Amino acid sequence: SNPMVVRIAGLGYQKGFGGHFHNDNGLAALREIPGLVVACPSRGDDAVGMLRTCAALARVDGRVVAFVEPIALYMTRDLYVPGDGLWESAYPPPGEAVPFGEGRVWNQVAADLLVVTYGNGVPMALRAARTLAERHALATRVFDLRWLAPLDHAAVAVHARQCGRVLVLDEGRRSGGLGEGLVTGLVEAGCGGLPIRLVTGADSYQPLGPAAGLVLPSDAEVVAASEALCGLR
Repeated sequence: SNPMVVRIAGLGYQKGFGGHFHNDNGLAALREIPGLVVACPSRGDDAVGMLRTCAALARVDGRVVAFVEPIALYMTRDLYVPGDGLWESAYPPPGEAVPFGEGRVWNQVAADLLVVTYGNGVPMALRAARTLAERHALATRVFDLRWLAPLDHAAVAVHARQCGRVLVLDEGRRSGGLGEGLVTGLVEAGCGGLPIRLVTGADSYQPLGPAAGLVLPSDAEVVAASEALCGLR
């Protein structure tokens, strides 16, 4: 037993940082370690609740946890437009935690398209969902995994069947990334006949400065892939 919670500032999209060591998305190296829990919040309230759960996992069960924090979201307050404050959240009261392994569903009643994602992909998917609603009256459900190892394949499959189309949005690299595991899980759950599309980062280290945007998914790419998946382009 070696109980431990390791906080890791990482993932992409942070302005003013660049290069492999300050702004990267290499989650495969963590997810391949047997028994390691990998957690990744996308908003402040989840970060607090999940960190409490991770501490309990270490203290009570002796687990080792990698808590990956998207650095680009540390100071993010707005979701759709500057000043809207829609990515802010109240601080969870003492004792309130996020159940281990449980994802978060946005737009639960939407059933035209499911976007499965995590971290920076969550606000990106929600912005894309609003664009799709405005352009095509398309109702998009967003499933924030929150826990990247182990993955809740059963929950993903349930939402996939309810929506009928699945876009997997993974800012990590395409080869060996989280997206591969999610698509495999859908196929094994009997959802392989559904229209599925994978949007990922490129098989590249993140370059310096603005060039980082060339290897990471963008809002426009998510919208275009969703439209293609739904036969709208």
